[in-house]
Formats: sequence, C-alpha cells, structure tokens
Amino acid sequence: MNNKYTAENIIVLEGLDPVRRRPGMYIGSTGSSGLHHLVYEVIDNAIDEAMAGFANNIEIEFLDDNVVKVADNGRGIPIEIHPQTKVSALQTVMTVLHAGGKFDGKSYKISGGLHGVGVSVVNALSEWTRAEICREGKKYAQEYKRGVPVKDVEEQGACDKIGTTITFKPDNTIFKGEQGEHIVFSLKIILEHLRRQAYLTPGVLIKVLDKRIDRYADSKLPFKYNFYFEGGIIAYVRAINRGKTVDHQNIFFISQNKLDQRVEVSFQYANDLEGVSLSFANNISTPSGGSHLTGFKSALTRVLNKYAENNNFFSKEDERLTGEDVQEGLTSIVSVKLIDPQFEGQTKSKLGNADTRGIVEGIVTEALEEFLKRNTEDAGIIIRKVILSQKARTKARAVKQIILRKGALSGLRLPGKLTDCSSKIAEDSEIFIVEGDSAGGSAKQGRNPAFQAILPIRGKILNIEKARLNKILDSKEIQAIVVALGTAIADEFNLEKLRYHKIIIMADADSDGLHIATLLLTLFFRHFKELIDNGYLYIANPPLYKIQKGKTIKYAYSDEEKDAVFLEIDKEGKADIQRYKGLGEMNPKQLWETTMDPEHRILKRISIEDAALADKMFDILMGDEVKPRRKFIQSHSRDVDNLDI
Repeated sequence: MNNKYTAENIIVLEGLDPVRRRPGMYIGSTGSSGLHHLVYEVIDNAIDEAMAGFANNIEIEFLDDNVVKVADNGRGIPIEIHPQTKVSALQTVMTVLHAGGKFDGKSYKISGGLHGVGVSVVNALSEWTRAEICREGKKYAQEYKRGVPVKDVEEQGACDKIGTTITFKPDNTIFKGEQGEHIVFSLKIILEHLRRQAYLTPGVLIKVLDKRIDRYADSKLPFKYNFYFEGGIIAYVRAINRGKTVDHQNIFFISQNKLDQRVEVSFQYANDLEGVSLSFANNISTPSGGSHLTGFKSALTRVLNKYAENNNFFSKEDERLTGEDVQEGLTSIVSVKLIDPQFEGQTKSKLGNADTRGIVEGIVTEALEEFLKRNTEDAGIIIRKVILSQKARTKARAVKQIILRKGALSGLRLPGKLTDCSSKIAEDSEIFIVEGDSAGGSAKQGRNPAFQAILPIRGKILNIEKARLNKILDSKEIQAIVVALGTAIADEFNLEKLRYHKIIIMADADSDGLHIATLLLTLFFRHFKELIDNGYLYIANPPLYKIQKGKTIKYAYSDEEKDAVFLEIDKEGKADIQRYKGLGEMNPKQLWETTMDPEHRILKRISIEDAALADKMFDILMGDEVKPRRKFIQSHSRDVDNLDI
C-alpha cells in the first residue's frame, strides 16, 4: 500500500461532479424513491411559481424511454448573462449547485427550494436534459448531457406564452432496482404526489398525460388526469376520511399569517383507532414532522385538557390527556409557509425552524378554543372520544405491566415454539415467520441453523386493525412474535434490541396464505412500522410449480415462468408439472433450495412509499366497514389474473 499522502491526493470535484459521485447525498437513494425524487424537484419549482402567484397551470407528460416533461406558465427562468458566472442565468441555474432565485428573499417570498440544488441535481443525474424558456415574446432553449451543456442558450423564435419547460431522461447507469434491474416512473406514485400538491395549492390546475406506448405496471390506468381543488386542506381532510365514520361533521380549519409565516391547520376525528397526521412546509412533505407539527400537537393536547377540565368531563380518577390520547382517530394536516425554511437534510423530511413551533401553537390554541366554544356539540363528541382513548390507554398499560411482570415480554424467556439460530449478531440473523406445523417442520429441517431462526404460528392471527393494545397483547401468537423479535411493543419499543435484521413472512401462495400474510403486514404496519422504515421486513416468494423431466428439476414462480421453463426443458410436452398448494408439500431440501437459500431465493422487501395511502388501504381492507371494502374489491376485481377461492 502506498502511504504517501500529498496535495495530489486531494481531489476537487467541480460543477455537478459531486452529485454524480454521491447521488444519495442529494436525493436519498438511487432506487425507486430517488428516481421519483427527480420529478418532485422539477414539479416543486413549478409549484413555487404558483405559490408566488405567477403560475396557475402545470403540465406533466410521461413519454417513452422513461422521459418526463414538466411545464408551467410561470415567469420563465431568466436567460440574460449572470454577473457572477458570466454565462446565462439559465445555464447557471441548471449547472451550478446552490444557485437559484430563492436566496434573495425577493423573487420568491415562499418556496420549497432550500439549497438551490433541485433542478441542477436533476440535470446532473439525467442522461440528457432540455430546458425551454418563454419570456417576453421569445423562446430560448439549452440542452445538456449528464449535466454538461451541449451548447450555449439559443433563441428559437417567437413564443406567444410564458413559462418554463424541463424535459429529462434519468441516467440508467445510476438508477437501479434492488436486483440491478432497470426501473421506471410509476404513475401511481407520481399521481399521489400531485394530488397532494393540488390540495396544498388550491386554484392551480395540474394536468398529467401518460403517453407511454407500453404503460409498464400502470397499463390498466387511464392515461389522462387533471387535479384542481378549491377547498385546500379542508378538502384534503375530507378526502382522507372518505369511507370512514366521522365523529363530528364540522371540520376544524384555521389559516392565519403571523411574523411572515402563514399557518394552515385542519383536522377532524373519525371513529378509528389509527390517526393520519400529515405536515408540510412550503408544500414539501415533512414525514418526520418538525417544529410545526410539534406546535400543533402541543396546542391540541393543552386546549382539550383545559376544555375537559373546565366543563367537568374528567372524573376524579381520570388521568389528564396525553398526546397519544388526542391523536387516536385524528386526521390532521398542518401546512406552514415561511420565507426561510430550515430543513434537516436535502430530502427535507423534518422542519427545524424553532420559532415556528411557538407561532403554530399560539395560532391553533386561540382558534381551537373559539371552535370548541362555537361548536359545543362537536366539542362534547371530541372530548368524550379522547377520554375514552385515555381510559383504554390506561387499561392497556395495566395489562402490559402484568405481562411484563410475568416476564412474557421481558426478553428473558423466548417462546418455546421458536427454533433460534446460533448467531447472536442481529445484522447476520434472520427469522422466518411460518404458518402451520407442517411448513414449520420443513423449514426447521431445511434451514441453515447458523443464521436462520424459525417461528411457526398457528392459523390466522388476530386482525389488529380495530383492536386496542390490551386485546392485542392477549394473543399468544402475537406475544410470541413480539418476544422473538426482542423489541417489545408500543411505548416500550426499542429498535436497538431487534434480534434479526431480516424478518421474513413465509406463507402459502393461496388465498389463506395471502390472508395470513396480510394480517401479519397489518400488525407490522401498525405496531412495528420502524422495522418497515429500516428495510427489515420481507415476504418470501415460494415457487408455484415444480417441473421435472428425468433428473432435471426446475421451479417456476408464475404461470408465465412455468410455460417458459416447460418449453425450455421439453418441447414435446412430456415433463411432469406439480402445482404446490402449500409450503408443507415441499420437503426440507426443496424448501431450502427454492425459498430459503440466500443464493437462489426471491425475497420481496416491504416498503411504504406513502404512509397516508398505506394507512388508507389498511383501513379499507382490514377495517370493520364493509361498504368501502366491497367497493374496492369491485373496482379492482378486473386487475386480478388468477383468483384462488
């Protein structure tokens, strides 16, 4: 090894080179989420024009070869020579990090942009980009390859409109799937982002046109969408609660300016155990919350406690309401717009402006006190609901303490049905949660005991979607899962105590198996979401068919693959085909080779692109309201190619 360390070892990355060298630092990942982040960055610039009052029309087109075009009718990026860079302002914006019109506090009072890296990062990570600008009756354009201008900005004749159009093709050498596969834009994911932006920017028309010939995974969706909402976040709350039984009809809403910050908050309680809490800063989603969400929650808890106490809703033995109590069944949206947002990280998942907490808390406190005074019937419904939540929490805590005292969840005694692995290093260990004694027996015999643990469960676990914690903890199967994982549950949850970094649900590929897998996914989504967020939860993909001719054996995981394998090994059609109805039909060797061997198995990692959408789906599919579930099944029944009854 050469230990010489001189000035020659110091590498200076110029222009957009840092972005291409370390893309994850700027867009979070080079997988699906990072790919879609590119579109969001360009769309957010158009939204900024709308928030500044200069645009009311945004158009997004998906073209063949994974190309996207985003156009707005805003002012158009300036094209004159920039005094510092000595090149066009357009080229500066497109090729220089931390360059943009969002730093002077004049061009954009409010914007989603923070570091000025958005469109330049998109340019750097695209195979090619084209920027077209219409300003003052003329059209200008410039093209780039992997962030480098092909030529100077060119004037291209007259233009009878104004605005900016950015067209780009993401670099396939950068964006890959987990298996190294080519990934494409998902219309479903983009539409959810745009629908949210339309709610947050009322009065702006957002048009989506998918012109792809091969519509990829979204081929069964219509190709044209328009979003336009006048109702803002009130309409957003109403849309989230559609299909739920709401507790009170009047939706709380406040929109107020204070100290150069605009605060909008809306909420409504539904007859549900789970809540949906969304927060935004300058229309940028902040899934990790931040000062604005903290201010809202503090105000809500304090005002409801004060109202309940002043109006004699509390009995002597009642504890005071906590944040957990007032969040149950609450659908809330907190949106703030401020001049200088301080986000944590380029992906902007959390707002850090300290003064925003006090501003939001003060505005919500005053408005909510007035709302409760003006709507006494709604106030009573809300207070009774949150007190019921408080009593259930107290009962659940008592049950949990009893279980803890018995040692069932203490981590000191692993469940007897667990066949553990010898490794004690969580990063190297994995656990298979398997339904049934037969499949569990095969898995135990076929596993690698060094790093693979097996936890068999019997039948379908409790549907926890509408169950409180005390009932959940009464379930022996769920207790076994909690203890085996080692993390505990609810407010005792501790991710650092997780005993396995791969948790693999292994169920039959029939309707019963899918139901069991869905019940387990519901449990993990509602009570172990951090495991999903950190990429620890997987679903095994066992084969559907075994195709054998003589000593040649191959497995197929779909009908299409079966047909291909069949033709491959026997064009005369004399091979034997076995359709597996369950994991128990495979012997230990077959189960290892097809489903458990890390060298050959197929695992599906569970991820949540949009927590609010996932929450809605779980509520529809696993809740106790039959009508929305029936409507969902009827609407999507045509999408099911093979249905096991």
